[in-house]
Amino acid sequence: MNLVSDLHKFLVVVDYAKAQNERKHRSRTIIFKKVSRASGDENCPVPINLKAFTFNDLKTATKNFRPDSMVGEGGFGRVFKGWIDETTLAPAKPGCGQVIAVKVLKSESHQGHREWLTEVDYLGKLRHKNLVKLIGYCEECENRLLVYEFMPKGCLENHLFRKGVEPISWSIRMRIAMDVAQGLAFLHSKEPNIIYRDLKAANILLDSEFTARLSDFGLARNGPVGDNTHVSTRVVGTSGYAAPEYVATGHLTQKNDIYSFGVVLLELLSGRRAIADERAGGVEETLVEWVKPFLLDNRGVFRIMDTRLGGRYPKKGAQAVAALALKCLRNDPKNRPTMDEVVASLEEIMNMSKNIAETSSPVISPKKLY
Repeated sequence: MNLVSDLHKFLVVVDYAKAQNERKHRSRTIIFKKVSRASGDENCPVPINLKAFTFNDLKTATKNFRPDSMVGEGGFGRVFKGWIDETTLAPAKPGCGQVIAVKVLKSESHQGHREWLTEVDYLGKLRHKNLVKLIGYCEECENRLLVYEFMPKGCLENHLFRKGVEPISWSIRMRIAMDVAQGLAFLHSKEPNIIYRDLKAANILLDSEFTARLSDFGLARNGPVGDNTHVSTRVVGTSGYAAPEYVATGHLTQKNDIYSFGVVLLELLSGRRAIADERAGGVEETLVEWVKPFLLDNRGVFRIMDTRLGGRYPKKGAQAVAALALKCLRNDPKNRPTMDEVVASLEEIMNMSKNIAETSSPVISPKKLY
């Protein structure tokens, strides 16, 4: 009798473990359901625009994830450079075929796994010239990897803030601003609209021609639908870029992205980070807080301009960009422009400066450092 009872208990435990495993598998694949329906195969959770790589494929493509192949590292994990055949997408020898960037997620990161799924979901479906192209992914055992087109110029953050890097010109900065604006406008135009939620210089990648593309969609969310005015969510993102009303309430709207774009415009103008590297009196001052007093009059913009530009920018263009940034940073989100309006404003600014050479403007050292 005891043997039967023990056997029964064992089977119950096995059934429970099996059920838990099935639930875990369903949670991993549920985010692909909409894509699999579009492909007509409910049993296949593979995104229709992506290749499912094996872990061994990516080991070969990156020279076994050797240190000299690593091109970046962050809280999510590491990024390695690799090569694949342009046609078959099979691993290729270094220097042959298509260059790729392979992001390897830390295996112990549960939050990172959710963001990995979100990124596969969005970039598996979205295609736009100003969004980084996700080529494929790998999900084997505890391994989670993403495979992107390689962006040889790296991220905007390095070009603006890293010492020893040649400064980018005014015209390139304006092109980058337009590229980012068009990428966000595309996301906001989708149905339902998509809120990027993590716009920052580190997430703006640059190709060989300095074309900018938005990357890292792990924090993206669908926007409000129907009569809803916002999406309620936990506050995530990067300090210095997030809109104040979102930080205070967790209410997410497209206007949060507009605010973040205003911060990026200030970074392009000033060459300064959204948050100061150093603390004054133990209190961090944001770029927005530092800039606003200087922009109370038109000439104040020259006190915040990146000195590495050497004064080579059109005065009226700089003033117009500063004015646009202030509109994006308005305290009341209802008074901020839409992303389409931002694109239109940037087009006017760029057309205004098109026939004007980047003449020397005064280089004025700011009286106050943040």
